[in-house]
Amino acid sequence: MRLMVFFDLPNGTAKQRKDYRLFRKFLTKDGYLMLQESVYAKLVINDGAAGAAVARLRKNRPPAGLVQVLRVTESQFATMEYITGDRESYDEVDTMEELLVL
Repeated sequence: MRLMVFFDLPNGTAKQRKDYRLFRKFLTKDGYLMLQESVYAKLVINDGAAGAAVARLRKNRPPAGLVQVLRVTESQFATMEYITGDRESYDEVDTMEELLVL
């Protein structure tokens, strides 16, 4: 399953820009990969891991703006269509080969 995070954060003041940078830094440290500028995705193994990841998002959310999370299955994620651009030009890790379940 994938968690997809969509966000639209204000960046009019220095504090808002700092909050934006800190939130993006949190996402990358927590294992999310950038799909687009304000769209990140993370691979999780089950509903429990997804719930824990959403709880961490809530804990680290910025004070202003909109943050949304969408849970999609791997088969749904695999049906994503690229309308413009090509998939090969991006350094995206899109495989479950290295997923280790303990």
